[in-house]
Amino acid sequence: MGDIKQTIAKNIVNLRKGKNLTQIEFAEKINYSDKAVSKWERAESVPDISVLKQISDLFGVSVDYLINEHDKNEKLIVIDNKKKTKINKIPLTLLAATPIWGVATLIFTLMLIFSNKYIWFVFYICVPLTLLIILIFNSIWGKKRVNYLIVSLFVWSILLCIYLCFIKYNVWEIFILGIPGQIAIVLWSALKKR
Repeated sequence: MGDIKQTIAKNIVNLRKGKNLTQIEFAEKINYSDKAVSKWERAESVPDISVLKQISDLFGVSVDYLINEHDKNEKLIVIDNKKKTKINKIPLTLLAATPIWGVATLIFTLMLIFSNKYIWFVFYICVPLTLLIILIFNSIWGKKRVNYLIVSLFVWSILLCIYLCFIKYNVWEIFILGIPGQIAIVLWSALKKR
């Protein structure tokens, strides 16, 4: 058991130094104390198997690599088991909203061609629908605190849409409905999960 302790200790030290990490930085990455790391590196103790797996994932090696001896000239084979494709979220979100604007443009163009009327309200309706798409995507992978801002914009955009669709009736009072809605959103954002 003494030999395997020395082997694991030497491998951890080599991998840590190869990544230019201090014991403290390494300990923070695996959520352990630097004292535990120091004991591992002095071969006074051995990490649990779950910690060995965590260390192997951090350095991109196998657990087998950590427990076996290696020559100084031996080339390190790094396992890349975490090939995650990074999604560019903002363009993807906006791309999801383009069909809304495409349909609105099609309706606007067809109405202009066949009835010679400008129906701008189809574009007004697109704004709250776009905000709804942004809210959905932000709920999936965005910052949850931003949802309150998006909901607020969504409520006010619906009210503005209604106002612009009925502008000839001068229904500015519709914005008064937004005040209790905004208060509810602010109070909702102040709630904390226990």
